[in-house]
Amino acid sequence: MNEELELLRDKKGFICDMDGVIYHGNRLLPGVPEFVDWLQRENKSFLFLTNSSERSPLELQQKLARMGLEIGEEHFYTSALATAKFIASQKPHASAYVIGAPGLVGALYEAGIVMNDVDPDYVIAGETNTYNYQTILKAVDLINKGARLIATNSDLTGPSEQGIIPACRALVSPIELATGKTAYYVGKPNPLMMRTGLRLLGVHSHEAAMIGDRMDTDIVAGIETGLDTVLVLSGCTTRKDVENYAYRPHFILDGVGCIPPQA
Repeated sequence: MNEELELLRDKKGFICDMDGVIYHGNRLLPGVPEFVDWLQRENKSFLFLTNSSERSPLELQQKLARMGLEIGEEHFYTSALATAKFIASQKPHASAYVIGAPGLVGALYEAGIVMNDVDPDYVIAGETNTYNYQTILKAVDLINKGARLIATNSDLTGPSEQGIIPACRALVSPIELATGKTAYYVGKPNPLMMRTGLRLLGVHSHEAAMIGDRMDTDIVAGIETGLDTVLVLSGCTTRKDVENYAYRPHFILDGVGCIPPQA
């Protein structure tokens, strides 16, 4: 195992999920400061690639700063940014009815997408604390009138300080069921987001590793993009859960603190 870990440590770049890998809610996970210090000390290319669409890169940077980690804003990329980029490429200056947090709304505005709750081109859904029955009714009505359904990511659940909570796909499912329309999911494991992440990282896929806590998004995304994959057990997935999947991560570790060489 030590020899295999040395091969992992030799990688030039690392793409890391955040929820369940770096933190739970506002609680930093064990070993994270040591891991980040190692990345910076060894001059590794690294990118925090999160399926969460709630916060902007600046907000994520400041969130980690409050936890004691100093990381530049350029090291963050979110499903909100990926969603905004995708829609702007499909239909420049589109309009949308948005079910989501400020991170998603801000990314859409910056991409030239305007808000519209009358006859939008798209209904776009991400994580939000203001999700309610009225937003479902509105979304269903607009989709039935011709709006297309986009979702920032396909995570059903996510880790929090309170335990496992519903995530984006769980919020989108009632809208899909009521309209008979399936959302297009932009975040991991969609290769659109992974290819953008690799470009931002500035290394080839065989020189990089994907670190995440989910088999159905992080690990499959890494495998399908040609990266070595590291499943950490600090988030949603247990070692027993791995047996439910036909594919395997290259490494299974308790957390990112296992990656730097131990003193």
